[in-house]
Amino acid sequence: MTTKRFLSLEWKQFRRSSFFEKGLAIKILMLLGALYFASLAILAGTGVFFIFKKAIPDQDPFTLINNYLIYWVLGDLTLRYFMQQLPVMNIKPMLLLPIKRQEVIRFLLLKTSFSFFNILPLLFFIPLAVVLMVKAYNPVMVLIWFAGILSISFSINFLNFILNKNNTVFFVVIALLSSFIGLHYFDVFDITPYTGVFFNSFYKLGYTVLVPVALVFLLFKMNYKLLRTNFYVDGAVQPKKQKFRNYNLEFLNRFGTLATFLKNDVKMITRNARPKQVLLMSFLFLFYGLIFFTGDTYKDMPVFLAFASVFVTGGFLITFGQLVPSWDSEYYKLMMSQNISYKQYLESKWLLMAIGCAVSFVLSTPYIYFGWDIYAMIAAGASFNIGLNSFITLYGGALNRVPIELNQKAKAFSNTQGFNPTQLLISLPKILGPMLIFYVPYKLISFDAGIIALALSGLLGLIFKSYFLKIIESLYQKNKYKTISAFSEKK
Repeated sequence: MTTKRFLSLEWKQFRRSSFFEKGLAIKILMLLGALYFASLAILAGTGVFFIFKKAIPDQDPFTLINNYLIYWVLGDLTLRYFMQQLPVMNIKPMLLLPIKRQEVIRFLLLKTSFSFFNILPLLFFIPLAVVLMVKAYNPVMVLIWFAGILSISFSINFLNFILNKNNTVFFVVIALLSSFIGLHYFDVFDITPYTGVFFNSFYKLGYTVLVPVALVFLLFKMNYKLLRTNFYVDGAVQPKKQKFRNYNLEFLNRFGTLATFLKNDVKMITRNARPKQVLLMSFLFLFYGLIFFTGDTYKDMPVFLAFASVFVTGGFLITFGQLVPSWDSEYYKLMMSQNISYKQYLESKWLLMAIGCAVSFVLSTPYIYFGWDIYAMIAAGASFNIGLNSFITLYGGALNRVPIELNQKAKAFSNTQGFNPTQLLISLPKILGPMLIFYVPYKLISFDAGIIALALSGLLGLIFKSYFLKIIESLYQKNKYKTISAFSEKK
């Protein structure tokens, strides 16, 4: 009965939210994305057995699949850390009602069982289990194996709670995953035969499934104890003491009147949870090129290499820039009441994005390993980002009127605060623009001509910088009071 009441409250909170209608389009897009990945999981689960059988016909496909499950465990754990939104609940009114604390805590923990990140493995492993039974594997042992895999999935779910409280453990997981993949790729050491013994034992022995089952209960109890210890409102009513280091940032004074804005943004990024997450995510964009520059498939499709080069150096621009002016939503009304030039405000944001692109370009220097042509394309992509992409991003910001809570500890990848469907339309020229600019000269003249055209497009944008900023400024001025009104509305 209590669970039914909790579900009713959750639905009412969701339905009566002032942002329900505004976020409806985003929710629909997320649903379509979930359906897409669910379909891929079902197809992969159905076909993975046959893929391994065709690739390595002299070995048992089921054994090979179990060998590689260690990468699923570490990868799933990493993905959840970045993307899985932990369940939250307003406990203050609960403490005043005749509801037992343990019931609320159990509901919070069991609520995660219906997370998409728990459903996705099911959509992969259920078809795989069916294929195994069809291929004459022992049905009982397959079901025991499936129970073990399901237990591991739920263990990862509850372990994610603990990792979110301890970033050090997370970076250890990242280091292990990267090391295993790197050592395997360069034929130094392959861990899969050793870890595969454990996963294969679920099918061969059966009783070893008790290990992941016991792990689920252990992690559930650990999370229960953690939540039970902090299930008090005292911490919320006490003033939170935080120590901030005072940054002089005198080196920014060289930018004159823009220095004040730049210092404010740097302090905002270093002192608040959400900007820190975005900064980390922008750093991960540097590794985006490894997907395209290492694969033989894309060498014959250089237009996709142009797309990758923009992403390698444009991580900060894309993640931070698309949320301008939402970053300032908490004090936007105060800022607009001051004698502040919109042009200087926008120019400071542009300069910050340009610096971010320049730093990313310097950090991308190791890509020289893949050849000077690749590095030249990355340089051209950096030029496009600074000279054109930055202005497109600022223009889209004028249409972005969704506030952001700077210290909300939500997942950087799954948090939709500051996001609206308009940004999807604005992102089209960011994606298709560099591909088109590169492709036309490449097709008509040569590969080098495409790189030169992409680089010159950025230089052309810098030449017309004042003109672009003037157009963007007028749009911000036109939407000024609409933006103030939107930022004043709370979720």
